[in-house]
Parts: sequence; structure tokens; C-alpha cells
Amino acid sequence: MADRLPDIRPLDRVRSIKVKLGLLVAATVTLAAFVTWWGLTRLHLGPTRTLPLAIVISLILTQVLARGMTSPLREMTDAARSMAGGDYTRRVRATSRDEVGQLAASFNTMADDLQQSDRFRRELVANVSHELRTPVAALQAQLENVVDGVVEPDPPLMQAALAQTERLGRLVTYLLDLSRLEAGDVPLDLEDLALKGFLQEAADEAALVGSTRRVRFEVVVEPPDLTVPADPERLHQVVANLLHNAVRHSPPDDVVRLVAQPSGRSVRIDVVDNGPGIAAADRLHVFERFVRGNSPALTGQISTGGTGLGLAIVRWAVELHGGRIEVADTTSGCTMRVTLPRERSTTVPEM
Repeated sequence: MADRLPDIRPLDRVRSIKVKLGLLVAATVTLAAFVTWWGLTRLHLGPTRTLPLAIVISLILTQVLARGMTSPLREMTDAARSMAGGDYTRRVRATSRDEVGQLAASFNTMADDLQQSDRFRRELVANVSHELRTPVAALQAQLENVVDGVVEPDPPLMQAALAQTERLGRLVTYLLDLSRLEAGDVPLDLEDLALKGFLQEAADEAALVGSTRRVRFEVVVEPPDLTVPADPERLHQVVANLLHNAVRHSPPDDVVRLVAQPSGRSVRIDVVDNGPGIAAADRLHVFERFVRGNSPALTGQISTGGTGLGLAIVRWAVELHGGRIEVADTTSGCTMRVTLPRERSTTVPEM
């Protein structure tokens, strides 16, 4: 009978399940007393007919009200069964304000998170498969040509093979960082890092990547003895990734500037290039996971493909130091701005 009753929720505005149960009991007792009184005094049915009638009518009222109170629980049960089968699209109607309504709202939030995680997982598999296939296929073709005697293993061929190997190495590094992030294994080894020598070393390494485009680097640190508390390995990961992106998007024979200077109680590090830049509408999304450059919703400097993990891991590493990263508002080119605290403070950010 309960399955045929309408889903009526007259008690949704009540904020406590205990008050709802009290109202349900009071309404049932009141209705039973009224039916008993009406049957005995007005209809003269007698106790043998009035009492069963009062019980039946009270049970019907209880079923109607209780069905509305417990319907979110039944919906959550059905949705949980669907999720167990891989369907994360089911949601619960959360209209009540009591504990059951709060549970339904939390369930919907959990369902959204699970759906997003499932989408991320699928995108990760698709993106990584694509990224692995391209350099592996190129390496295979180059090695087959060498083995078959079609081409000689000259320096240009070896340089091309090395570039594909480096691409594979970066992908493996991203995946390892992502696995450490998901596992919560993110320790920091902080030290007072002298930025002038550190940034110059990072620029020299990036110059090897930018040699084919003849990109030059200018490092400016004011004052020259400026230091920041940071994990050298993690901060190098940040700077190297930003410089690598800047090289890819800079015009040939251009200059990439690496500028560090104090800003109040923080230290600001800017990586500046003269590339196409990033549209203002896209600047809030470039640091999200799996935002790839070939997404039609994104334009400008980020239209380069990739796994969509590099800048997300950069943001995570910066926030791990208690800092922030953003795309600065500039009229030309692109300025990636990293702001780090001058005092030691670490948190474990979410991605």
C-alpha cells in the first residue's frame, strides 16, 4: 500500500526529525480521538465499529506523512545501488530541512564528487594513453629506420629521439607526482633558498630546451641576496615547468624574463614571455587538472595539448608552500606570477 501512496512532504519546513516524529504522533492521536468521538457521538456506530475505523484512518495518515519523511532515504538507497553499478548521475530530492534533508544534500555532494572523480579518471586514462602513444610511436619509427638501414644514426636523429624520451620522462614525473598527491605523501624539506643562483640555474637548464628556438633568458633578482623559505626540489619543479611553457610559446629569438622581488611579507617570482598570452576568461581554469590546451573552450597560450597535469601540479606545489600562483593581468604576452610567503608556513592543498 505504501508504494501506491503519493509522495507528500508537508513537514519539510520542520528543521528537526524529532519534532517531525512528535508532530506525527500528535496528529495520529488527535485524528484517532476525533474519529472515535465522531463515530460514537455523531454517527452512533458503537465501539466495535468506531475503534477499528479510527485505527485504519490513523494508519493511513501515518503512512502518508511517514512516506514523505523517509522518501529521501529510499531515494538514497536506489541511488547507492546505481552508483555501485557505475552510474553516478543519480541525485536525491533534498527539500526537507531536518537531519534527513541534510543527509540527502550531503549525499548529492558526494555523488557530484564521485562523478567528477570518475570523469577525471576516464580523462586521465585517455590523455595518458594519447600522450604515451605519440612519443612511443615516434621512437619506434626512428629505431626501425635505423635497424633497417633506411637512415643513419646521426646527431639530428639522436636529438629527435632524445626529445621523445624527455617527453616520456616528463609524463612519468607528472604521474608520479599525481600519485603522491593522491596518497597524501607530500613532505617538504624547507630551507632558506638564495633565489639569484637558484633561478639562474633553472634558466640555464631551460636554455637547453629553448636552444632550437634560440630563446634567451634574463634573470633579475632584487635585492641580489633575496631568499625565500622553500623546498628546492619542489620550487625547481615549479620554475622549470613555467620556463618550459614560456619557451614553447615564445617567438624565436626572443627573451624570457625571470624576475624575483619582495612584495610586502611575500616574495614574488614572475616568468614573463612575449607569446600570445592567455585570454582573461581562461586564466582561472589553466591550473585545473586535465584542462588541456586543445580544449575548444580555451584559447591563446594554452592551446598546446598535453596531459593537462603540468600546471595543476605547479599550483599544488606552490600552495604546498603556503603561496599562490596566478596569471597576471598584462596587456601583452603572458606573466605567470608565483607569490611565496617570506615566513615558513606549509599546508596540504587539494587538487
